[in-house]
Amino acid sequence: MMRYISTRGQAPALTFLEAMMTGLARDGGLYVPEVVPHVSPAGMAGLSYEETAFRVMWPFLGGVFGEDEFRGLIAKAYAGFGHAARAPLVQLGPNHFLLELFHGPTLAFKDFAMQLIGQMMQAALAKSGKRITIVGATSGDTGSAAMEAFRGLANVDLFILYPHGRVSEVQRRQMTTPVEANVHAIAVDGDFDDAQARVKDMFNDLAFRDEVRLAGVNSINWARVLAQVVYYFYAGVALGAPGRAVSFTVPTGNFGDIFAGYIARSMGLPIEKLVIATNQNDILDRALRTGRYQMDGVKPSISPSMDIQVSSNFERVLFDAYGRDGKAVAALMGELASGGFAISQGALGMLREAFASGRCSEAETSAKMARVYAATGEVLCPHSAVGVKVAEDHLGSTPMITLATAHPAKFPDAVEAAVGVRPALPARMADLFARKERVTRSANDLKSLQALVRERIAR
Repeated sequence: MMRYISTRGQAPALTFLEAMMTGLARDGGLYVPEVVPHVSPAGMAGLSYEETAFRVMWPFLGGVFGEDEFRGLIAKAYAGFGHAARAPLVQLGPNHFLLELFHGPTLAFKDFAMQLIGQMMQAALAKSGKRITIVGATSGDTGSAAMEAFRGLANVDLFILYPHGRVSEVQRRQMTTPVEANVHAIAVDGDFDDAQARVKDMFNDLAFRDEVRLAGVNSINWARVLAQVVYYFYAGVALGAPGRAVSFTVPTGNFGDIFAGYIARSMGLPIEKLVIATNQNDILDRALRTGRYQMDGVKPSISPSMDIQVSSNFERVLFDAYGRDGKAVAALMGELASGGFAISQGALGMLREAFASGRCSEAETSAKMARVYAATGEVLCPHSAVGVKVAEDHLGSTPMITLATAHPAKFPDAVEAAVGVRPALPARMADLFARKERVTRSANDLKSLQALVRERIAR
């Protein structure tokens, strides 16, 4: 039976469904599979995205859905995407490809996981008759993707916390304009790390957690990571895997998207390099270079979804790097609360073997958007530009795939400043700026936020 264990070693092992519904473990850790199953990419060439998703994810589910039922949920999840390939590849240069992950309903890679989680959670809740409260924090894209996936669902109340004034206008409006009564946007005074910390505080208040039947859909949720593993297989097979290796560069702040690549490699996809691309908030790049994970304050940037210092999913890879020693991981996370921790030599060696990394400044981000547009006509969002710049520093004989994580129209001011073109929203979102906004402003205070959740949920 497929079981999931906590990175801190003190919570009970759960089934896939329990881990998906739980989000954060009761000991404060994150769930990971007890054993990563092997899935060969052989035979996946030419498959649809949906069939690839079924083959990659099925071994992790432990039979919680029937085969036909799960195929139906996948089909519903991706039916609203704006490209028949779901995740098309575009060539940028010799041996360098862009994986466009922005054709979903909210124009960001988060849609790949969130749309499917929404379908899976609703199917499970409909069977049980239960209702849950989902609380999540966002640096921009997770929130809008969650809103789109869960708005109007019968068994879910959704609250998304985002840092007030620190997301793009398009990102904000995607969170504040849904009209359904079961979804709520909350603008928190502070940065993303503050919003994420308050969500974790709610989960760690076990009485509150049980009272409101709390669940999470941030990248702390294992099902989010698993759904993102799929596009690594899909892109890798398209470029010749398993017959030849591929490499990936991932612009990342919370480490969830690149951790999905780490899982894909663990499953059997021949990935040569996994490159972490950071913006000026470069804690992950510094950690790999110096051996110390040290918070240094969040500096607002033109790639705001990466303006993070506490990369939650880094805990998952530390668990492997420390030989799956939950006590060691719990101790490190305790030190992080005081600002940072040193990574042991053995663990650092494992991390450096598993990942490469690089940093892209604000000026380099804008310059890369301009150069790529001039050379190829491809308009990149700032996050994707960070990825492309760092990828170019790691090109070799193996095909490099850079993940394009968001549509440029989500960041029109930064794009226009860099390339002189203001990217338009797709036709289906053309009226976004005419829609009425609905948002609640809140202090960065746990009790106030808990009171807000209690007041708004449907009992």
